Amino acid sequence: MTSMDKVDFSDVRWGSVEWTNLCTLYLRSYESHSPAPILGDEAAADAVDRIDYDWARMRRHMRPAFNQYLVAMRAKQIDDWSADFLSRHPDAVILHLGCGMDARASRLHPPATVQWFDVDQPNVIALRRRLYDDRAGYRTIGSSVTDEAWLDDIPTDHPMLMVAEGLLMYLTEPDVRALLQRLTDRFGSGELVFDTLSPLGPRLSKMFTKGIVKWGIRDAREMERWNPRLRLLDRGAVGARFERIPSKPVRLLWRLVNATPVRNFDVLNRFAF
Repeated sequence: MTSMDKVDFSDVRWGSVEWTNLCTLYLRSYESHSPAPILGDEAAADAVDRIDYDWARMRRHMRPAFNQYLVAMRAKQIDDWSADFLSRHPDAVILHLGCGMDARASRLHPPATVQWFDVDQPNVIALRRRLYDDRAGYRTIGSSVTDEAWLDDIPTDHPMLMVAEGLLMYLTEPDVRALLQRLTDRFGSGELVFDTLSPLGPRLSKMFTKGIVKWGIRDAREMERWNPRLRLLDRGAVGARFERIPSKPVRLLWRLVNATPVRNFDVLNRFAF
């Protein structure tokens, strides 16, 4: 971690990829100030305090009173699965793909024997490095996850956990297949934790977000047929923890969502190999 001096992010263009990562960071920070936080990401709150940015405009745009819970519930389930893996494999290699500005490595407090790699596009990693330094057992890599070269420097003699939150839906299906095959070919064992959108995701994206969502899948169990090494361990809707939402109106809304097929729009998946 770098010093506690303010860091100027005023050059982050509104609507850019880097900006979307700041949006998620802000929502995690906002949720940490809840009287009963689900995620309680104090590292995100510290980061927002350090960053010089127009957070008031961000608050007006993001409507965090509702959106904070989507981000918090998704991250909390992924954190819990990741913590479970670390408890069983204290010498693991962690590949946090599409890490953005997420301080998951700080939230989970992995043992010193873990080797943690945060991977994202070079421009995102450059932004991230304004806040966080590489250190023993932790390293950032600026690369597209679909590029094979970045994996050459990753040790493969320990169990591996891949975490990909809000990432795979932005890749094409062939790229998703190739990435997962590449990982299972290189490592002897491990787990993959990621979320998937339904096939409705790409269709809606063509209408509203210029087609940036490229891949959706109705049931992630289909991926076991892609790769015979993959075995589904667990899956669940992003909003499954809605009972923990302290706001009664928002909790009611999420209860309604979870009572309809909409609950399957964004699903969290845990695979072993």
